[in-house]
Amino acid sequence: MLITSPVVVGRSSELALLDAGLSAARRGEGRAVFVRGEAGIGKSRLVSEAAFRAFSAGMAVLRGRAVATGATMPFRPIAEALLSLFRVGGPPQDPELAPYRSALSVLLPEWRGEEPAGPPPALLETAEAVLRLLLAVGRNLSQHQEQGCLLVLEDLHDSDAETLAVLEYLSDNIQGLPVFLLVTLRPEAGPADDLVRAVARRRSATLVEPGALTADQVRAMAEAALATAAGQLPEQVVERLVRDGEGNPFVVEELLSGMVSTEVLRREGDRWQVCGELPVDVPSTVVHSVAQRTARLSPDCRDLLHAAAVLGRRFALPVLKLVTGLDDRELLVHLRSGIDAQLISASGPVADWYEFRHALTTDALLAELLPAERTRIAARAADAIEAAYPGLPGEWCRRVAALRLTAGDSRAAALRFAEAGRAALEGGGVKSAVALLERAYDLLDAVEASDPQWAADRTGVIEQLGYTLIETGDYDRAKALAEELPLAGPGALGAARTAALHTRLAWAAASALRWEEAANQVSYARRLLVRFDSASHRPAVDVVTAQLLLAGAAEPDTAEPADRTAAAEELLRRAAAAAEQNGVPEVACQAWQMIALLERKHGFDRADACLERGLDLATQHNLTTWQVDALVRLGANDFMRSGSSARLERAHRAALGLGALALMHSAEASLAMQAVLRGEYPRARELSDRCLAATARLRNADNHQYVLLTRAALAAHQGRRREMDQELAEFRRWDGDRSLQLPLVHGNRAVCALLEEDRTQALAELDQAVGWEDRNPTVFYLNGRYGLRPLLRALAGVGDLDEHRAVAGEAAAGLPWNRQFGQLAHAVHLGRAGRVAEALDAVVTAQEAARPFVMARQLGLRLVAEAALADGWGDPVGWLRGAEEYFHGAAVPAVASACRDLLRRAGASIQQRRSGSDGVPPELRRQGLTVREYEVFLLLPDRLGNQEIAERLYISPRTVEKHVASLLAKTGHPHRSALCEYAATLAG
Repeated sequence: MLITSPVVVGRSSELALLDAGLSAARRGEGRAVFVRGEAGIGKSRLVSEAAFRAFSAGMAVLRGRAVATGATMPFRPIAEALLSLFRVGGPPQDPELAPYRSALSVLLPEWRGEEPAGPPPALLETAEAVLRLLLAVGRNLSQHQEQGCLLVLEDLHDSDAETLAVLEYLSDNIQGLPVFLLVTLRPEAGPADDLVRAVARRRSATLVEPGALTADQVRAMAEAALATAAGQLPEQVVERLVRDGEGNPFVVEELLSGMVSTEVLRREGDRWQVCGELPVDVPSTVVHSVAQRTARLSPDCRDLLHAAAVLGRRFALPVLKLVTGLDDRELLVHLRSGIDAQLISASGPVADWYEFRHALTTDALLAELLPAERTRIAARAADAIEAAYPGLPGEWCRRVAALRLTAGDSRAAALRFAEAGRAALEGGGVKSAVALLERAYDLLDAVEASDPQWAADRTGVIEQLGYTLIETGDYDRAKALAEELPLAGPGALGAARTAALHTRLAWAAASALRWEEAANQVSYARRLLVRFDSASHRPAVDVVTAQLLLAGAAEPDTAEPADRTAAAEELLRRAAAAAEQNGVPEVACQAWQMIALLERKHGFDRADACLERGLDLATQHNLTTWQVDALVRLGANDFMRSGSSARLERAHRAALGLGALALMHSAEASLAMQAVLRGEYPRARELSDRCLAATARLRNADNHQYVLLTRAALAAHQGRRREMDQELAEFRRWDGDRSLQLPLVHGNRAVCALLEEDRTQALAELDQAVGWEDRNPTVFYLNGRYGLRPLLRALAGVGDLDEHRAVAGEAAAGLPWNRQFGQLAHAVHLGRAGRVAEALDAVVTAQEAARPFVMARQLGLRLVAEAALADGWGDPVGWLRGAEEYFHGAAVPAVASACRDLLRRAGASIQQRRSGSDGVPPELRRQGLTVREYEVFLLLPDRLGNQEIAERLYISPRTVEKHVASLLAKTGHPHRSALCEYAATLAG
């Protein structure tokens, strides 16, 4: 008979914390709580109570548990939790989950067949997908007047590395979501404990450590379990429970159950009486309690329970049948006896899976076995599983590895762990693969090396582990392992496999910007190519070498070519041709992608031809990620040629359908930048908001840097320097000073300076960008070099027609964004030379090119109008009126004021705008601000002096001083500093 307390005793503060977490989740304020404590301390009881309260409040409850099988499946507890909710009704059909279905298909079998074939999703992509799914669950339920969700994951100490990574990601990112994350674990040294301490230190989660029950609490628990009034329990029983139970609720219940089942403690009337000697010794008492219950069972039933304990706390009925040799009827009879003895129970809704009631129950059963008995059962179980499940799919390979280890066969266990590691890698479980392969490596190192096959086994494990470590970014460990491989004799890898491994190490080092390491690795790989037929290996080496050339890194003892870009292109073309010929299409796609970037300099048609070739190859060989990558790049090129985003929109939909999150965000960032250039600022804001947090969470530095630069451009193109500087500061925090996107920083600052009427600063920024591009290969062709900079040089009188013709002859000068400015520069030169008709034709051509670019079109007219006015040609008044109208409406006061000043100089009438306050925000209109005061107000966040403001607005410093005094009076601020802060707050 199992005695349990119907109420939770001694955990009022813990329950209050859980209630607060549930309430916060229902308000959309996600929290994470980790409950850490020894076995039996009451962790499961706490989470069961939380789950009941969540369900009663209408929340969705998802519950999963890690299992100790020696090595677990990637994402197992999370998958179990999701399936616990979705098994009957299916997962939510929220359209916003569409981009994440591919990543979620590793967890939800229902979505596995729907998605196009592709490589396993990256770990962070899966973590982001789980986050979005939990958000959808909470929102879907809220539409039915239910709110939020509770995700419970138990026994984290037995969890896999992938689950730990997802939990860390959830802990750091569920704030603001209707999700309560509740996790339990034992205080055992290991990755799980390290994770919990880390998230608790940075306050991403709350750590709860239930303590031992006090004597009074033990008494209250026992009285509740025995349904007796307070003070009615014999004092010697309470003393024994307090002394031997050590405040552990599970042990207290076991002790109490033992007393009652042996009739040492009996109810007589309405009171409990002690009849005999009370049992002693803990934790042996727990073992004794379990032994007492098993002693009442038949010998076959006891054997079944011992075999099940060797299989693990959670076990499969078909395997147990094979190990015990019992027929179906006997098996079920004995299983029912174990359930009646309250030693085991069904394990969730999955048929044929059962588990022991508590981890201590499993330990107690194992303690009854002699080592030889455990070894015999484990070996028999491993043989049975291998016979019943050919190929050992899913979790079975790991289980067999653990059983072989229990059986004392370290070499067989190592080979199974290695096999499980390879399977985990194929399924996207990179971190689990590393853990499994490391286990195999350690076991093989401990085995006697007399077996000639041992060296080959060890080499194979090291090779696979090296590749897997590269996938996780652990270059140093991978390199150290590669150096352990024998160069000759038993276990030697051979020249071909060694060259492949060092080529992969070279690429990993290059990706981490460790150029010297990369050069050494590729040099070593290249020396090996002469030892074998390397036709299929050489292309990959050439691609890495080309990357080194472009980065200005060279192999040891190799002279740098006079033209690095040309040498790199020659290598890439050779690599692409050889890769196609020798059946390595991924390398060919990579080579064509890099060639396309270099071909942009010669023309985007040529660049597109390279991408189309890569697209054809990817399509032929079903390389879905490379297909979408090519489509995204073709879409970006199409915009630069035409100003249209239609093709990139289609590529974005393809990335979304594939679930390729990195490509999807890359397309969104490009679409956002294109929206900035077209002057579609709300659309740009929406797109950049959509991928800003996601690219940061996914740690996709290249994409995130580009998103930050796009947001800086969004601010710059509206003349909002404060916002631009904030985004650029964040860009620098993401290692932007080493980024190949650095020229865009100067381009953004140049545009912002032009909208502040500071052409000197704008030209200086563009000069810096050109200087960087002269020193480094670049793939950015809309950054001013081929359009805006020549125009500013023409206006400043430092450029001439010959210089213009040289720039105009470049392929990039023909792109619409550049052509609009380049033709205006041509018009300035022609007008200055008195060739008026030709100058007007150039302006018309510029306006046709500028049609998609609303703000740039008006900025160009404002700039060329000043030169036309000075040199007496064109329609400067008409151009200035249009520009003034646009920039006044766009709240860019410096340009609008400059246009009005030029109109006055031209003797033209000027529209009086002071009486019109439509451009002034309602809050400021209510305070009585005039249009002119508002123009001054807009420049205050930058804390400019009166002289600087006067120069930008083309008014006198004295007038600025009067406007500032009026602003102080109308807004009620005590001094200028406070007024600047107020202006900055409204601007933000």
